[in-house]
Amino acid sequence: MGSAAAADVVIPACAAVGIAFALWQWFLVSKVKVSAYAAPGNGHGHHGGPVFRIDDDEEDVGMGGAGDRDEEEEGAGDGTIAVARCAEIQSAIAVGANSFLFTQYKYLAAFTAIFAVVIFLFLGSVNRFSTDSRPCQYTTGRTCKPALANAAFSTIAFLLGAATSVVSGYLGMRIATYANARTTLEARRGVGAAFATAFRSGAVMGFLLSSLGLLVLYATIKAFGVYYGDDWEGLYESVTGYGLGGSSMALFGRVGGGIYTKAADVGADLVGKVERNIPEDDPRNPAVIADNVGDNVGDIAGMGSDLFGSYAESTCAALFVASISSFGADHDFAAVAYPLLISAAGLLVCLVTTLLATDVFRVKTVRGVAPALKLQLVVSTGLMTVAALVVSFAALPVRFTMFDFGEVKQVKNWHLFFCVAIGLWSGLAIGFTTEYFTSNAYSPVRDVADSCKTGAATNVIFGLALGYKSVIVPVFAIAVSIYVGFTLASIYGIAVAALGMLSTVATGLAIDAYGPISDNAGGIAEMAGMSRRIRQRTDALDAAGNTTAAIGKGFAIGSAALVSLALFGAFVSRAGVTDVNVLNPKVFVGLLVGAMLPYWFSAMTMKSVGSAALRMVEEVRRQFATIPGLMEGRAAPDYARCVRISTDASLREMMPPGALVLLAPLVAGTFFGVRTLAGLLAGALVSGVQIAISASNSGGAWDNAKKYIEAGASDHAKALGPKGSDAHKAAVIGDTIGDPLKDTSGPSLNILIKLMAVESLVFAPFFAAHGGLIFK
Repeated sequence: MGSAAAADVVIPACAAVGIAFALWQWFLVSKVKVSAYAAPGNGHGHHGGPVFRIDDDEEDVGMGGAGDRDEEEEGAGDGTIAVARCAEIQSAIAVGANSFLFTQYKYLAAFTAIFAVVIFLFLGSVNRFSTDSRPCQYTTGRTCKPALANAAFSTIAFLLGAATSVVSGYLGMRIATYANARTTLEARRGVGAAFATAFRSGAVMGFLLSSLGLLVLYATIKAFGVYYGDDWEGLYESVTGYGLGGSSMALFGRVGGGIYTKAADVGADLVGKVERNIPEDDPRNPAVIADNVGDNVGDIAGMGSDLFGSYAESTCAALFVASISSFGADHDFAAVAYPLLISAAGLLVCLVTTLLATDVFRVKTVRGVAPALKLQLVVSTGLMTVAALVVSFAALPVRFTMFDFGEVKQVKNWHLFFCVAIGLWSGLAIGFTTEYFTSNAYSPVRDVADSCKTGAATNVIFGLALGYKSVIVPVFAIAVSIYVGFTLASIYGIAVAALGMLSTVATGLAIDAYGPISDNAGGIAEMAGMSRRIRQRTDALDAAGNTTAAIGKGFAIGSAALVSLALFGAFVSRAGVTDVNVLNPKVFVGLLVGAMLPYWFSAMTMKSVGSAALRMVEEVRRQFATIPGLMEGRAAPDYARCVRISTDASLREMMPPGALVLLAPLVAGTFFGVRTLAGLLAGALVSGVQIAISASNSGGAWDNAKKYIEAGASDHAKALGPKGSDAHKAAVIGDTIGDPLKDTSGPSLNILIKLMAVESLVFAPFFAAHGGLIFK
């Protein structure tokens, strides 16, 4: 009882500390104030409308304080003009983000309500909506709560998971749009101040999301436990709905966000840069705000929902497997809650790691930005290894038994420590491999840039080859994690390996969110006409963010593979399948179709990018043609309409791929049975991981090859450039091809393999009782 009481204190306390730390970081960022003021017209690009001013608490940099004169706008005249423009642009981005969220949540509310009814009806029909207790499936001699209760509580858990995911995405979007202009302002004081602002802002999202996820899941378990009592089998089976809710919202966030950001990007570039010959971030372009909003939609809300879904699903899978093992039979809450304790310890580790970057080893030079971000990954992994060792010996009994597909497996507490550790270090290996293949600091991307000398065709060939080759190390890392985890602790070992990879998710999300915040800061500096020195600083932050974004995608794909396999094992256990024999024609058919699904899904999402981009291009052309004085800068474009067009188009276009993911398991399980569905999940997992890694890394390499040529930072790069050269044009074509691969199709495949697996687990009782209609 002492261990259980300690767990009841530690888990909510760590979540509360994480939330408090996030709010503290938000407070530090908010010390850079934004306030409206009236200003006369001027000749620096402002043509009426409200002007805003950003004030710094420490010194009056806006008015040209003596201590900061050398950091101001060289040759810009009045420094307050550019500062006011920063705030004005930030306001437009915030309005665009709110417009997107409002429309997205209308879609999500309708979907959530309909799918909640489906869950209740399917699971309630397992015992024909009976309210009678039933014999427990795994613990002989005990009775469990009725299936109707499982249906009701699974539905509630689904709604809670969906709500947590939505709230987390909303908070992430708010802090990102709150911090972008503040990062631009801080760049006037130096790259270190700008880095601290951007990274603290990312940490707000990282800690809020992971802390809220942990706290809500813990509260859900405790609340459901009041009804379930000693029926832990039913309790943790119903809690799996929490993971389904989080992953369902991730489907909208990641797929819709990916379509949104690429539609806005193409619309801004094709009409603005190509047809109207105006700069990339020119405020006259109606789509330029939508483009900046898109960075937040895809890489902050989308990535946040994605990793929250992984966290919720891996935790739910681990809790379910633990509940049907000796932990659950003995009602040892501290041991069952081991996944929650690992996540709680991860919050404290990430807190210490974040302080190292912002307060202890502060960034002082441009060259220090990228090493500071990489240090976060290494330090958090090392500290978490120690924390996992402590938790494993404190929370777990020395020996225990785990459910092993009908058999009983003897496990020791140090076995689970090794499972967590192998997941942790595999995640780091995947991250650094992704960096090697997508950063222009290394030879693979420079080889792609070199190939542009002979045209776009060779660029595409080299980029595809790079993506395929980049799959090798991550797959071996995942394979080692799976082998070690399964050998030591059966399917539970794989589940906690996935949790190990996700235990430092607060730091991972902080690094991911830092990227688009820095990207927005650079765009704002450009649109506001800030000095070249400030743009160089924001460009340095953005360049480091591009690499960390690629690392984040690799990390998300690796964790998705482990999470999906853990969910697969839990599904097979719950559905009563003793083995999955590929020589069985039912299984092999599912395997073949499942391996095809990621290709079908990718085709749909890539085509959706094209359709959404077409609508955006038409709207931008319409505004240039019909708004008098827009091209001359005498009239303001309708930013909100472009954001609304992009939002509606992206969410409408993502419905077919979303339906494919949600319906495939339901159709396979209902009509063809649990064995065919098991084959379907295995096939989707195996092919989905390969396509996701190669697509993301090919797209990232093409993007950074283009930027390598544009920057001209070395003699080699200068020989390929400058902008407008044949090599640069070939690089732009490669980047255009890679955009939907790295920002839409590739990352979205994480959702496909995870959502199908967790959906199958939630509906497993129905499939086991009534599935396989055709074969019956």
